[in-house]
Amino acid sequence: MSNNETSMKRVAGASFVGALMEWYDFFLYGTASAIVLNKLFFPDLDPTVGTIAAFASFAIGFLARPLGGLVFGHFGDKVGRKSILVITLLLMGGSTFAIGLLPTYDSIGVWAPILLVALRLFQGFALGGEYGGASLLMIEHAPRKQRGFWGALLQSATPLGLLLASGTFTIVTLLPEAQFLAWGWRIPFIISIILLGVGTFIRFSVKETPAFQELKETGKEVKLPIVELFRAYPKSILIAFGARIGETVSFNLFNVFVISYVNTQLGLSSNVALTGVFVASAVAVVVSPLFGALSDRIGRKPVYLIGTSFLVLFAFPFFSLVNSGVAVIIYLAITLGYVLGTTALFSIQSVFFTEMFGTHVRYSGLSFVYQVSGIIGGFTPLIASSLLLWEGGVLYISLFLVCASLISLIATLFAKETFKKDISEIEKLKNEVHIVDEIKILKK
Repeated sequence: MSNNETSMKRVAGASFVGALMEWYDFFLYGTASAIVLNKLFFPDLDPTVGTIAAFASFAIGFLARPLGGLVFGHFGDKVGRKSILVITLLLMGGSTFAIGLLPTYDSIGVWAPILLVALRLFQGFALGGEYGGASLLMIEHAPRKQRGFWGALLQSATPLGLLLASGTFTIVTLLPEAQFLAWGWRIPFIISIILLGVGTFIRFSVKETPAFQELKETGKEVKLPIVELFRAYPKSILIAFGARIGETVSFNLFNVFVISYVNTQLGLSSNVALTGVFVASAVAVVVSPLFGALSDRIGRKPVYLIGTSFLVLFAFPFFSLVNSGVAVIIYLAITLGYVLGTTALFSIQSVFFTEMFGTHVRYSGLSFVYQVSGIIGGFTPLIASSLLLWEGGVLYISLFLVCASLISLIATLFAKETFKKDISEIEKLKNEVHIVDEIKILKK
């Protein structure tokens, strides 16, 4: 095994384990919002209104993510990717562990939901910097012809995090209800401390990315990356923002809202939707790198257009399948929507967006676009729950998904193909020199 292969596997491990822990923590809250937080932290409200309040606290984490993206993106472009990633990991893990120890409304009254929301804000702030940094740590180390594969491999940490979150909650919900409400729900939050320790240790062992080191050597850093981002890349920002909307809306419909919907609207056990999410996540973990590898062969745009088109076509059939009330059909609906739609987009999203920005603003650009557009996704369960209060609410939810997916499809059509693009400053300089040399030879 060559040194480059060994180094890439070490980088992959550092990026993957840290991202896995971050996403496990973030999705854990979403799962808990759909099942238990309304009962323990908003007990005086009507069950439907309590669910809406719990989803509102879930959405608040998405409001903090853009701020985290701006702050950590700035320092990630100024001081490097590695050190920022250690900070985001510690902040995220500490917040999740603290939620597992938090007293409920019955113990401390109104302070319980206040502290819950505060910790959720810390979670969102940390994840705002995690996504961009972890993606760049992997993609900027990867060979050009395999960037899609390695980037998608990292993205598979997201469904795996969802898999672990839904899986641990599926297990603890098997407890008698009294024990689950008393202490069982805390277990998934508390055990996250194990992932925190492992992830922090591994991240300390990896080197800074070659692209950022080359940026420092060439002296091309900018004083205010976010200002330069908007000055030099306004079109890329708009395209990436639009391309992201269909993915983030579909993700939170298929993996968060559906859990509450199956339980409260269809009257089925929470385990039915949780199992569906578990199955879909397991399939997505395997399929995600395949989408990435495909994008290395045919380009990012074709893969992204396949995913957005599927979401447009599947929006109405999804709820028809779920409303059947048959467990196996519900599993199939969640898996089809998440794997062929959401995962097709998400698997190549980080590398597609990374290739749209220069190294000097890449952390800021990737973080800003992803986190700001993610606000829409964060409010999706809240919006969908509110639409259910209207007559024919499911129809409006489907239309919401169609509109979001069409926006992504149109934005992708305006994007340039990027899979052959050099993202290293040194490689760009080499190519420029090579082109100049060829011109001189032709003139002779």
